[in-house]
Order: sequence, then C-alpha cells, then structure tokens
Amino acid sequence: MAEPQYRAQFDATVTFSNGGGLTARDFRVDVPQAEVSAAEVGALFVASLALLMVDRVEVTGLRVFAEQHKGTRGGPSDRTGPPASRRAWVELSHPIEAGMTTYPGLPGPEITPHLTREASRAVYRGAAEFAIDRISMVGNTGTYLDSPYHRYADGTDLAGLPLSTLADLDTVVVRVAGSGVRAVDVGALAAVEVVGRAVLLHTGGDRDWGTPAYMQHAPYLTEAGARWLADHGARLVGIDAVNIDDTEDPARPAHSVLLAAGIPVVEHLTGLDQLPPIGARFTAAPPRVAGFGTFPVRAYAALP
Repeated sequence: MAEPQYRAQFDATVTFSNGGGLTARDFRVDVPQAEVSAAEVGALFVASLALLMVDRVEVTGLRVFAEQHKGTRGGPSDRTGPPASRRAWVELSHPIEAGMTTYPGLPGPEITPHLTREASRAVYRGAAEFAIDRISMVGNTGTYLDSPYHRYADGTDLAGLPLSTLADLDTVVVRVAGSGVRAVDVGALAAVEVVGRAVLLHTGGDRDWGTPAYMQHAPYLTEAGARWLADHGARLVGIDAVNIDDTEDPARPAHSVLLAAGIPVVEHLTGLDQLPPIGARFTAAPPRVAGFGTFPVRAYAALP
C-alpha cells in the first residue's frame, strides 16, 4: 500500500531585495510529510516559482492535508531536481587578475607565461599551439576558503577537507545589507535554521571591492555569532566582506571559533543579493593542496 502524500495550502507575502513584492492567496505545493514548518513551505514556494533576489517570505494560514502530489518543482516528487540546463547558476566569486589587491598589505598575484603560444608551435611542429602560464600568489587571493589548518597547526588542511563541507550545500542567506550595522551578531542569526547548511552573510561589503573603502569599517561576524553558528551545526560560513573578523581585533575570534569547530570559512564573496534566503545550493571547493590552509575558490550557487 502506497504511503500517503501531502500538500499544503497557504497565503504568502514575498519581499524582494531589489524592491517590490509579491502576494499569493490559497497557493498549494507538495510537501514531504504532514508536519512541515512555515519556513519549509516558504522555501518550496520560492523554488516552485523559481523566484530570485528574495529577501523574505512570510507564510500564513498554513493548512496541510492528504492529497496526491501534483509535481511541484523542487518538491518531494521532484527529488532529482531540474536538469542542469534548467537551473540558474549564480556566480559568487571575484575574478583573479594580475596585480590585484585582495587584502591590503598582501602581494597581488603575478601571472606570467611559461610557454607562449608562439614558442609552442615549434614544440608541436606546427600542428598545434598551447599556452602554459605560471601564477605566483598567496593563498589569500580573490574569493578564497580557509581550512582549519589556516589557523591551527594540527587542523585539517585543504587536502583533507571532505567534499560534504564544500559542495552542493543547502544554503541560508543571512541578510543584513543596508542595516547600517557592521557587526553580525546572534540577533541576526537566532531565527535561522543553520544545522548542516552553508550560512552566507550578505552584508553588502562587496560593493566597495577594489577600492580603499573595502577595508574601512567593514562588516564582520562577532565572536558570539561565530559560537552560535558552531553550536548550532553550521557546515560552512561565508561573508561578502574583507574578513569574517573585525580586522582591528588581532585575536581573530570568528576564525578561531569556526575553524576550531572544523567549519570552513569563505571570504570575499560577491553577488549574494541574487540568492533567495533559503533554497540555493552552494559550492566553494579549493584544490586539494597538502600542507596548505587557504586557497582561491570558484564560489557559486545553483537555483532550481
């Protein structure tokens, strides 16, 4: 005998991070079980309509009832998700260019040819040509990921990080951009479900990328906020600012707390305004470099 299936009916109010809003009455989606939260239903609503740049979803009048699934996009009967050609891919990393400044005081990358296309023609007897280039840079270049080894000598290095902490992570975006507050504290996190998720702090700090203002009065995560995230099971934490810590604090408490808990940190993200508060899948995987703590990543998110 087939297990019962359930659907939810509700009203929804959506506000978008770029302005405007959307309301829906008596909307219905497939749900995985009879007991679902308003947040879960809100995520299904956003996924079913493929909404982008969602700031907040409020679900009211929620009613769950037994009914055969209708095939809600992103719902329980759509477990495989849409094919790659029907996903929205959101770029969340800065490009790396020769001489660029990531963190003031650190050297910019040097990109030089090892084998030019012209020289390669002789190597391949005119049948083909290739460019082989050399890059010299510190690990803290562009958008990069910190492993525990970055802070602790006995911590896991880049080669030891499991893919389960780096790729295709269920994601929650904590949106504080425009609040006028530098410090992301427990109050901004307490209402968010973070267990097993990538927690991305959308502060708006990336608007000053590449300018002196990027370093000045930059947003950061407090030590209490970092402890809350570690205690509540966050899998990865990222920020679109110059540092996860207040750069005036040499103790680097957010780094210390998160990396001690085995939680990778991604800094210098960009484009977080394009993500919904929940429902995205985040990836930021560095090369497996042994004995190395930090390296640039191609950070991105997939949206159904």
